[in-house]
Amino acid sequence: EVQLVESGGGLVQAGGSLRLSCAASGFTLDGLGVGWFRHAPGKGREGVSYFRVGESGTIYYAESVKGRFTISSDDAKNIVYLQMNNLKLEDSGIYYCATRFRSTANWDWPDEYDDWGQGTQVTVSS
Repeated sequence: EVQLVESGGGLVQAGGSLRLSCAASGFTLDGLGVGWFRHAPGKGREGVSYFRVGESGTIYYAESVKGRFTISSDDAKNIVYLQMNNLKLEDSGIYYCATRFRSTANWDWPDEYDDWGQGTQVTVSS
């Protein structure tokens, strides 16, 4: 069974850090595009970051997180991480990881993805 499981969310003060994990089971992440999205109340699902595991291609970040968030992978563990530093109130939301086979330019379009995790809540407090 194909499954993506996010973890690492929680409550953190503004300026703090969290590291989210996206663990895959039933398939390998190698060669797939993996995106992190977030969904805040009253907003649409926003693309946060994206890259293709095991490839030396471009890594994408939303403008709002550039310089603060870093996407990476542990290929041996079949996990993708999202390191989030200097968190801001507006970073709060449910964070999802998603995978896709295709390699199109629209990395931040949710409809371009095939499989999704259940999400992990991130709450940044003042």
